[in-house]
Amino acid sequence: MVQLSYPVEMEIAGSTAMFTRPDTGDCPVSYPAPTFSAVKAMFESVLWGPDVEIIPARVELCSPIQYHSYCTNYGGPLRSSTALKAGNNYQLYATVLIDVCYKLYAEVVPNRKKNNLSESAVQWDRRTTSPGHAYQCIFKRRLQRGQCYSIPALGWREFTPSYFGKLRETTSVLSDLPDVTIPSMLRQVFSRGYSSPVSYVYDNDLVIKNGVLEYPKRGAVL
Repeated sequence: MVQLSYPVEMEIAGSTAMFTRPDTGDCPVSYPAPTFSAVKAMFESVLWGPDVEIIPARVELCSPIQYHSYCTNYGGPLRSSTALKAGNNYQLYATVLIDVCYKLYAEVVPNRKKNNLSESAVQWDRRTTSPGHAYQCIFKRRLQRGQCYSIPALGWREFTPSYFGKLRETTSVLSDLPDVTIPSMLRQVFSRGYSSPVSYVYDNDLVIKNGVLEYPKRGAVL
């Protein structure tokens, strides 16, 4: 049976972004472009629902790739036990992206794995013959109004956007950007869908070509 999908799109820009490479350790470095899961989260920040699956298709880079050193006082749970007991923070150094602007594209399909949906999601699903189409319509309306489920973030939560909304005619992809090869890129941490356990998935040999990064097609959650 052919699974119907519905396209959604949005633009997002900001002064700072961080899409962490897991292999960079204590001084994290950003990938040159948003990861699959980061794009998915940006769409879900505008409108989230467990009854559908958001499948990012591609991202268009509308600003040059620029790295910058960043330092912050970290006070989270990954501190050492000694620091936690003393209530001490530590300085976290990172290499982030600055002055970013992206046009994001994704497909919306029904979530076929319904056994772990909340009761409210189950009730909504029973009243909806086409959840993908419903999501698309509501998403466009919320994006037009500037509404969101949660504040979108450019990777790390503290990196909020200066703009998010519909695609702007004044913004265009930088097609003259040099090609960038990404040997391995984290795709998802929770790859089995809503309320799933940790399950890391990577994409290999991705290329930002003519300012566009396309994510490999792997299908929706089964």
